[in-house]
Amino acid sequence: MKRKVLAIVLASTMIASMLSACGLQSADTGAAAPAAPAQEAAPAEEPKEEAPKEEAPAEEPKEEAPEYAAANDPKVTFVMAEVNPLDTIVGMTDSKFKEEVERLSGGSIEIDLQAGGVLGSENDILDGMLADNGICDISRISAFSLTSYGGTKSLLLSLPYTFVSREHFWNFAQSDLAQEFLEEPQKNGAGVRGLFYGEEGFRHFFTGKEIKGIEDLAGMKIRVSNDPVMNGLVEGLGASPTVVAFGELYSALQTGVVDAAEQPIANYKSNAFPEVANTIILDGHTLGAIEVVITDSAWNKMTPAQQEAMMEAGKLAGQYCKEISADKEAEVLQQLKDEGCNVIEVTDIKPWQDAVAKVIEEQVNTDELKALYQQLLDLQ
Repeated sequence: MKRKVLAIVLASTMIASMLSACGLQSADTGAAAPAAPAQEAAPAEEPKEEAPKEEAPAEEPKEEAPEYAAANDPKVTFVMAEVNPLDTIVGMTDSKFKEEVERLSGGSIEIDLQAGGVLGSENDILDGMLADNGICDISRISAFSLTSYGGTKSLLLSLPYTFVSREHFWNFAQSDLAQEFLEEPQKNGAGVRGLFYGEEGFRHFFTGKEIKGIEDLAGMKIRVSNDPVMNGLVEGLGASPTVVAFGELYSALQTGVVDAAEQPIANYKSNAFPEVANTIILDGHTLGAIEVVITDSAWNKMTPAQQEAMMEAGKLAGQYCKEISADKEAEVLQQLKDEGCNVIEVTDIKPWQDAVAKVIEEQVNTDELKALYQQLLDLQ
């Protein structure tokens, strides 16, 4: 019996030890409730890799634009002459040239554009420029104006019926051959140099008399500007060439000093010639090639950067002329018709060509000129 009691005591003691070892206590001893299971820790956020910062490209040193390379050069002002109003093809071309010269030079060149013939006729202006009288530095002239001053190459441009179309002319104006023509007066020591070419449309005869065709021009006094080609052209038509300054042409037509004259369509209207000569016959005997020239003394006043700016401005003005000339001419012709001008179309040009063939033969009278003239014809 004692052994049973002893066994029970030992068993109780062992159970109590086990409970104590497991940390369990009875409720009346103030033991804590079993701890809540620990919350699972959020996985540690891996450090974000920063995107590699793009390095700003190294700023390349800014090169000064070539068109403004002359901006800080000594300022110069040049007077430019134009015998026609600014709303003509040539006047608009002059204005574009002035705008581009002043822009491309960064304002270091100023062009004082005097239009409407306030400085005189083309010949008066050229005389002054060649004499270097300081009145005019730059002028827009008809290319054939140089023929009286030894411009044999320019003479070829005014030969009748040389250019068969505007495209033919612009093939020339944008060729190396044109540059050769531009350099001629300077190389000849004339004191001026060409900057660029343009055109003002085909030239036509106009009169206050009633005419229907080429035969009606015979016996008329037709105004010319005293150059050999125009004299020969008018004589070939059986008419009398009569020299009259352009500024006096309106009154000469009005008073009967001359019976007829010739001009491109835009100039004919802009100078109010329809008021005194309301018939124009569209024979298109020459394409009005124009040239802008500058005196050597004015050229030498510029720095190389300014000279470059002026040449570039000439290219842009020439291109502008090419873009506007045909549309401007068509617009003016329609206005003339709407206003009651008697516009006579020429359907057969051959009689005109035959009538003036002699002047071409007389002027193209050396092997050198024949070869040069053939180059012109081949550009069509």
